[in-house]
Amino acid sequence: MRIIDLSQPLYPDMPVYPGDPAVGMPVVHTMESHGWVLRELTMGSHTGTHVDAFAHMVEDGAALDDIPLERFCGKAIAIGPEDDIPDRSGVILVEGEVDAALAARLKRAGSDFIAIGEKAELSEDMQRQLLADGILTFTDLVNTDALPRGQEFLFIGLPLKIRNGDGSPIRAVALLDY
Repeated sequence: MRIIDLSQPLYPDMPVYPGDPAVGMPVVHTMESHGWVLRELTMGSHTGTHVDAFAHMVEDGAALDDIPLERFCGKAIAIGPEDDIPDRSGVILVEGEVDAALAARLKRAGSDFIAIGEKAELSEDMQRQLLADGILTFTDLVNTDALPRGQEFLFIGLPLKIRNGDGSPIRAVALLDY
């Protein structure tokens, strides 16, 4: 089995979406003072590689803790905007832009999710449409060029279990030859 890490590292003062909270990670306990190290984490719920719950952009949409865990993982395929989408497969968009035609193809294929790589784009309007159509969005993935094109693999992007959560940073991975 080969694992490809698709997650950005989280670190203090990393770039965030304009207007979102800055990332802070001050050390509050040290080995010298307490015998262990503990950091306080402050960041927005859509920081770094993250998943967007339906509640993020859909009135009365499901929050993170209401979405079954099975929705955050499954078979997936890495594609460009014109590539075929197998039925009932999640999609990792490696390059290009999500437009209305791609969103319609995802819906027809019964895709549970789309993940956006570092060379791909997802506008706010398209994200809102996908979430309204019941398609989870994972954004800000890295290392997507390392994914094989045209070959299914297992994608996992589990969120923190945030009560009434609108989104969460994730550790996104692709399992090849599992």
